[in-house]
Order: sequence, then C-alpha cells, then structure tokens
Amino acid sequence: MSIWMNRGLLLYCGAVAVILGAVFGSFLNCAAWRIAHGESFLRGHSRCPSCGHELGARDLVPVLSWVFQRGRCRYCGVKISVRYPLTELAFALLTLLCLLRFDLSVLCLRNWIFLCCLFCLSLVDLDSYTIPDGSLLIAAGVWLAALPFLKPTWGEILRAVLAGLAFGGGLLLLSLVMDKVLKRESLGGGDVKLFAVVGLYLGFVGTLFCMMLSCVLGLIFAAARNRGGEKGKAIPFGPAISLAAALTLLYGDGAIQWYLSLLGL
Repeated sequence: MSIWMNRGLLLYCGAVAVILGAVFGSFLNCAAWRIAHGESFLRGHSRCPSCGHELGARDLVPVLSWVFQRGRCRYCGVKISVRYPLTELAFALLTLLCLLRFDLSVLCLRNWIFLCCLFCLSLVDLDSYTIPDGSLLIAAGVWLAALPFLKPTWGEILRAVLAGLAFGGGLLLLSLVMDKVLKRESLGGGDVKLFAVVGLYLGFVGTLFCMMLSCVLGLIFAAARNRGGEKGKAIPFGPAISLAAALTLLYGDGAIQWYLSLLGL
C-alpha cells in the first residue's frame, strides 16, 4: 500500500507521521539529556530538571505543553528551554519527510530508526561532546536486521560494508596522523565510528558527499557559535555529520546527480 494512492490516505498518514515524530522527538530529547548526564533513559518518570518534580500527562504533550505553560515549569515556575519544542518540531518534520521520501515500506522504517539514532546522538554530543556507542550499535543492528526484508544483492551488501570500513578505517588513520602533527585530538573516536555506520546506509558515493556536506555544515555551525558569543569553545562535529547524513539519505540522489552533471560525468 502506498500513501500516494489517494489524497485522504496521504493526509492521514502525514498527520500520523507528524504526531509520531513530535512524540519521539520529545522522547529522544529526554533520552539524550539522561545519557549526557549519566542516567538511564529506560527507567524512571520524566521530571523537571530544575525542581525534580515528576511530570504529569498534561506536562508531556509535545509542543503544546510548552506553549500553554508559557515556557515555564508548572511546579516551580523555572523557564523551560526552547530546545524542547524545537526538537519536537524538528523531528516531526524529519519523520514526515522520511515518510514522503520512502513511502510505507520496510526501507522507510529502517531509515527512520537511523534518523532517530542520528537525532539522539547529536543532542548528546551537543551536551557532552561525546557520541554514545549505543546509538551507533542500534543503527548498525537495524541495518543488518533489515537485510532479509530488503533483499539486496550480495554485491550491494559487500559494497556497503566496504564503504563503512573504508571511511571508518581511513578517518581513523587520518585522525591518528593529524593528532601527532597537531599535538591534539583532531577528530573524535565517536565521529570516526559515526562515519563507519553512515557508510553502511549511504555507500561510497553517498558517504563521500555526506563528508563534504558535513564539513560545510560544521563551518556554518562554528561561525554561528562564534557570533553567539562562544568564540574559542569546542565545536561538536556529530550534529554536522548527522544533519549531512540525514539530508543525503533523504535527498542525496538528486544532489549527487546534479553535482556530477556539473563535472560533466
């Protein structure tokens, strides 16, 4: 069944995708905060990070709770970061785009879970400058688990695995060399492992495009951070890689063909 069969089905599935995305955006934001602070996201109820009060159902409605409570905790009155509704809206949009791009399919589910992992690890990296191995293991495990359903050829599987090994191993070697030259860490181990997992999903050409795009996005993020009064502060690279990977996953085919056409290829 395809969402493009009729307009009613498209609107219904799109609305479900937006609601589901907002709910999972809230969950991923909570999970990222707990991971960054060394807590388990699998146990315990949601609570206010300021007063510690356990949150009720009316406090946990994505976006709307923040709007109706005017961006403040209902119990202690402390201002709640705008990050909460923004992450919920962002992942709602990302979920909708994933559905529109891949339709109702196993590929859509696989890629959506990959986007969940990218989203969560980006938020963790922003808070703690670390990329959790758990997100990478889930993404790699889902890629492997989806193979029997997607039924790629052995050649396609081999090329994906080689892409992961090539980019992960190549960047690891490059980072070791640059560490010695610069006398400091040039690229974190989490970033290297992230590119290895990205290679599984995007292949050689897609991951190369993702790498170039992530460098551009990283420079934009750094410039924005400097203008925001955080000049000289370390810049987490995970969010730039993740955004580049998400854009390549959703729209990379067209962008790569356009870029190759400019080169006359």
